[in-house]
Parts: sequence; C-alpha cells; structure tokens
Amino acid sequence: MHEHIARGLYYFEVHLLYASIVWLAAWVLTSIRRGSATTKYWIWVATSLNFIFPLGAVLDKVWASHLSWATPLGTIGDVANSISRGPTAAVLCVVWLLGTTLMLTRLCLRIHAERSVAQATAGQSVPDPRPSFLAHGVPVRFDGSRQAPAVDGVLRPHISLPHGIDRLLSEHELNAVLIHELTHARRRDNLIRLLHEVGLCALWFHPLVWITGSRLALYRELSCDDSVIQSARGGDLVSALAKLANPEEAFLLQATASSFISHRLARLTSPPPRVFQVANILLIVTFAAVFLTGILATVAHTACCFVLRR
Repeated sequence: MHEHIARGLYYFEVHLLYASIVWLAAWVLTSIRRGSATTKYWIWVATSLNFIFPLGAVLDKVWASHLSWATPLGTIGDVANSISRGPTAAVLCVVWLLGTTLMLTRLCLRIHAERSVAQATAGQSVPDPRPSFLAHGVPVRFDGSRQAPAVDGVLRPHISLPHGIDRLLSEHELNAVLIHELTHARRRDNLIRLLHEVGLCALWFHPLVWITGSRLALYRELSCDDSVIQSARGGDLVSALAKLANPEEAFLLQATASSFISHRLARLTSPPPRVFQVANILLIVTFAAVFLTGILATVAHTACCFVLRR
C-alpha cells in the first residue's frame, strides 16, 4: 500500500511540475503584443487541458515496457516517499477531498441557481411571438429570461437574445453582437469553460489553475471581438456595448463580459491591428515545442523504473 501511494504521489508531483512549466511558457508567450487573441486563447485552452489530463502519465502506462531509459527525479521521489509514510498522506487526502467536495458543490449550486433564475424569469415574461432563426447554422432565440445576449447550452449551443434588443440596437449593432456570440457558439466555449471548472474542482489548491481560468475568460472575449473587428464591425460593437451597459435600460452585460470591458474597449477602439501570420505561427510553434517537451519530460521521469528509497 505504501508503495502504491508513493508512486501515485510521485506521478502527480511530476505532472504538476511540468504542467506549471508549460503554464509559465503560456504566460510569457501570450504577454507578447504580437499575435492574435484567438491564437492566445487556444494556447490557454491547451494549458488548461494539460493541467486536467495527465497525458504524460498515460503514455508512461501505455509504453511502460519501452521506457527502461527513463530516469526518475530523486528529489521528488524522496518527497513522495516521505509523505506516503505515517499519517501525512491521510491528512492531505482528507483536506483534498474536503476542498474538492466544496468546489463541486459550489459549481453545482451555481449552475442550479442560473437555471432556476432563468426558469423563473421565463415564467414571468411575456412570450415573444417571433420564431427562432438560424445564424450560420446556430439557433438564435428571443428569450425573456435573458437581460443580455448570451450563448446557452454546452453540447448544442444556441444564442439567446433578450426581448427588445432589436429595438434598442441598430441593425449593424445587432449584427456585431451576433458575430461575437456566434464565435462563442461555434467554438463550444461553454464546454471548454465547464471542463476547466471541473478540473479546478480537483486542482483547487494550485494557484496557477485559478489564474488560467481568468486568462481563458479574458482571451475568450477578446478573440470573439477579433472576429467582429475582422468583419469591420468594431465601432458597431462599441456602441452596442455602451447601450447594453446603460443602467437606464433593462439590459446588463454578463459578468464575464463586463469584467473585461476596459480591455475590450481598448482593443475595439484602437486602429485595426495588422495581421501578422508569422507572429501567430511562431507563437504556436514555440508553445507546441514547450508543450511536447513537457509531456516527454513527464514520461521520462514517471517511468515504472521509479524505485522507492527505503
């Protein structure tokens, strides 16, 4: 039992070590001014998934018979070995389970509260006689439970527009809003967000996973705004955001969108950025190299040749 606990802790520690190194590379690369917000968004998506799914440990398990060349990290092995002895492992396990349970409960309560508010508001609102329509294959519905444009649904996303938004916004402004929301829906951003939040429930103790969530949220919005800018609708989206944020109207921006409003307005009101495909390629290639190196390094140091020091 002691050996199995020590081995599990060792795998976990090595995985988090190299996932954190990949995170550092993501932070540096996405801090560079060049490169599109969409490229940076996918870099953070890969960084999040790298924390959640220990691919290196899986490859180690599959290729165990071919990894005799691998060398364990002695320092981390000693830590895992010492923790696994005595009551320390049991205490850490209880603390982790409590934290994970609280985080899962928090996530479930939030999802339930959002659904309850939506259902209650929908029951009190007057049904909109206008039928749903498709925008580039994505369903768009007028929903009385919504106070701002949003994408609902995880596996089958659809765009929800609040009643009266077509009277508040001009045709060009509404089109700009739809372009932004269409980008969210096509990329399944709700699913990506949910995967990260579930992973956060298990890795609640790691500060870099929390920061990853905020970076995902920022570049999720900026990358959708890039789609609007490329359609020459940046000014229309700015005026639409101003109207939707007007406290005198019955519309409010979503928290995730309004919390980054300064970043979004700065990007939307600045001159259209030149498209540097070379910068995007360099960002992708550099991050991919670090990402693959992290996986191979994890495999190299989590091989079955790890032996407990007694």
